[in-house]
Amino acid sequence: MIAFQQVKKVYESSGQKVAALNGIDLKIDEGEIYGVIGFSGAGKSSLIRCVNLLERPTSGQVIVDGNDLTSLSVKEVREIKRNIGMVFQHFNLLNSKTVFDNVAMPLVLAKLPKAQIKQRVVQLLEFVGLDDKANNYPDQLSGGQKQRIGIARALATQPKILLCDEATSALDPQTTNSILQLLKKINIEYNITILIITHEMSVIREICDRVAVIEEGKIIEEGTVFDVFSAPKTKTARNFVSSVMNDAIPDSVRQIIEGHSGLQKVFRINFVGESAGQPLLSQLAKKFDVDVNVLFGNITELQGIPFGNLIVEFQGSDKEILRALNFINQLKVSIKEVKAHAS
Repeated sequence: MIAFQQVKKVYESSGQKVAALNGIDLKIDEGEIYGVIGFSGAGKSSLIRCVNLLERPTSGQVIVDGNDLTSLSVKEVREIKRNIGMVFQHFNLLNSKTVFDNVAMPLVLAKLPKAQIKQRVVQLLEFVGLDDKANNYPDQLSGGQKQRIGIARALATQPKILLCDEATSALDPQTTNSILQLLKKINIEYNITILIITHEMSVIREICDRVAVIEEGKIIEEGTVFDVFSAPKTKTARNFVSSVMNDAIPDSVRQIIEGHSGLQKVFRINFVGESAGQPLLSQLAKKFDVDVNVLFGNITELQGIPFGNLIVEFQGSDKEILRALNFINQLKVSIKEVKAHAS
């Protein structure tokens, strides 16, 4: 549906060249919700704006629905852009126009008949839950309501693709969740491919199928949300995951780790899927001469799969601890020793 092939975007300012995108290769499949996450200045906005050529790549190809946008005429690009809707961080509504007129604008520009415009706008306002606000003005709405109007407007031309540029970063957590549920509903009911850029890993966790981590204009990690959350490979991805998974070891636990004696070892045990429900620790205490002390941990859910980790202290002889570790490895449960000053 969307593919980037060696896309570069270089900006020039005061004689200086800045590479916002530096060889992006990315593929987004039809019907999926794809997230791109990165810190400010990583290149997220340049990437998403290349999809509808709000920013034209310096080099490389941007392929949308089988068409290389960089090789098409202005007229051809305009036709394809009708299949691409965009939702903005700060809503981009016209305060001088009513809610109805804001949603109707793309249809008016497309010169559709008035009756058809009215039918479509009424349908969309009902879909986003704001059919009673048609005659209101944006200044009379809350932030969440404004974003719902922005989403309705983006859906007006019945696009195949919906681009979301930090669509929830201006909203409070509760409103953010309602907007994400609306986007999920759009994806399911309309089968619209959604590309989201964000700096909030909680957004990725809640709604996306796959995620790419961007840093300094390059994709440094990519995969399913479950794979990236359960086993992040880069430092940046680990930092983002830790921000929502709460798996960083507290200082009080660190002090225990740093002060343990030779008969004590500390481990991080990761639980995935069925293993999250196994009575592992009680089995260890029964089978081996090892005392198990839980120091910290949590279990959550990623894409419907239980996932979590525990920080545990094993007390016993090296021989018994080794026997316990071999038993855990046979169960295909991930376990790694945690040393002082390590995460």
